[in-house]
Amino acid sequence: MKKELEAAGYKVDLQYASNDVQTQVSQIENMISNGCKMLVIASIDGSSLGEPLSQAKSMGIPVIAYDRLIMNSDAVTYYATFDNYKVGQKQGEYLEKSLGLDKAGDPKNIEFFTGDPADNNCKFFFGGAMDVLKKYVDNGRLVVKSGQTAFEQVATEKWDSEKAQNRMDTIIAGNYSDGTVLDAVLCSNDSTALGVENALASSYTGKYPIITGQDCDIANVKNMIQGKQAMSVFKDTRTLATQVVKMVDSVMQGGKAEINDTKSYDNGTGIIPTYLCDPVVVTVDNYKEMLITSGYYTEDQLK
Repeated sequence: MKKELEAAGYKVDLQYASNDVQTQVSQIENMISNGCKMLVIASIDGSSLGEPLSQAKSMGIPVIAYDRLIMNSDAVTYYATFDNYKVGQKQGEYLEKSLGLDKAGDPKNIEFFTGDPADNNCKFFFGGAMDVLKKYVDNGRLVVKSGQTAFEQVATEKWDSEKAQNRMDTIIAGNYSDGTVLDAVLCSNDSTALGVENALASSYTGKYPIITGQDCDIANVKNMIQGKQAMSVFKDTRTLATQVVKMVDSVMQGGKAEINDTKSYDNGTGIIPTYLCDPVVVTVDNYKEMLITSGYYTEDQLK
């Protein structure tokens, strides 16, 4: 995004906050005081930027929320992300097809892992998946041995792999240590999937269940190649970056940014005009085309 904006003639101040909220708040305050004309923010915590964004609004600085919606602020002009509901929907549909849930057959055992409750995207990921899978839980085709199906029960603070691993260890010990087969695990992203896979490697003796993911992290793609993860939903960050560059340019030229969603994303102050990019499913069958041929990773990175 920085490279493309600079090529379009803009001066870009790109800063990373190392996952520290207060650092991000300070960075944004400094950018405003240094006279920035526009802010693009990938928020660490979508609810912690009220004060600096109030300053931005009072100074007429447009704000684009990047990938994670900034909550409870009327300073957000636009939101750009992937279709997060569709991410979950694709994960649910993959499990539906892989487990043959729409056909007659024996019940399948499944467990659910989603992400950080503070991440607004998380509810869309989990909601999209459950809109596909809930009917099978209700009619008994899917059995959740742990009994944990509510968002609050299956959320993973900060999308932390270790927290997911610890919870999976407990679930295995309580429900699958007697040889009961675990058929599938819905994981909303790759960091939770990695925690689940680490737990399975250490304490589960059966065949690996069908595990979903999102982001195509290197460790998870390696696990996919080894048969430890079935799929990951790929959100090509280059696609999102290019779209945001177009949005920035439109606004800076005095126009309106292109959007394709005016219904889905309410940040607590109203609906935020949004551009949604399309995610795609990556499996062992197409990862070379999607990730290597496209130039996202090199072959050496996945060895």
